[in-house]
Amino acid sequence: MNVSAGGRPARASRHASRRPSRRTARTATVLCAVAAMTAAVLPVSAHTASGSPARTPVPADPVVVVDCSSQAQVRPTEYILACGDGNNRLVELRWDTWGPGTATATGTDMVNDCRPYCAAGRFRAYPVTVTLANPQAWPDHPDLLRFTTIRLLYTDTAPDPVPKDVTYELVY
Repeated sequence: MNVSAGGRPARASRHASRRPSRRTARTATVLCAVAAMTAAVLPVSAHTASGSPARTPVPADPVVVVDCSSQAQVRPTEYILACGDGNNRLVELRWDTWGPGTATATGTDMVNDCRPYCAAGRFRAYPVTVTLANPQAWPDHPDLLRFTTIRLLYTDTAPDPVPKDVTYELVY
């Protein structure tokens, strides 16, 4: 029990035990979200305290690539090309550029050989250079631009019967 200087029990503040109202909690949540968004778009210095280069901030409205689930992605490390069955996917993508007109990466195209049939087939790895291009307004989100073509340039062999340099339209 709390005791005052005169030996009597201390009187609790009428606000001390009161729980925050929903409005107060909602306001705190909104303020935290605004602070997080502000921190995400503030300029970053050229170097961190350790002297290593700092990460370049992402523009507020970057061009995106849309995946099979209709989710906007920026610099994804993986991208499924065959949305229906997942038998062709890009993995280990390392983006060299991501700009307003094009984006380029190197990675691996993992392709199921479907021999003797796809469920029994093996995934085979093909080194590839990926270029995203032709940004257009995304019909589902007209305020965003999305890349609408993907070019695959196989740096070794290409999966049969695909040519070593092929461009596909991205329809998602």
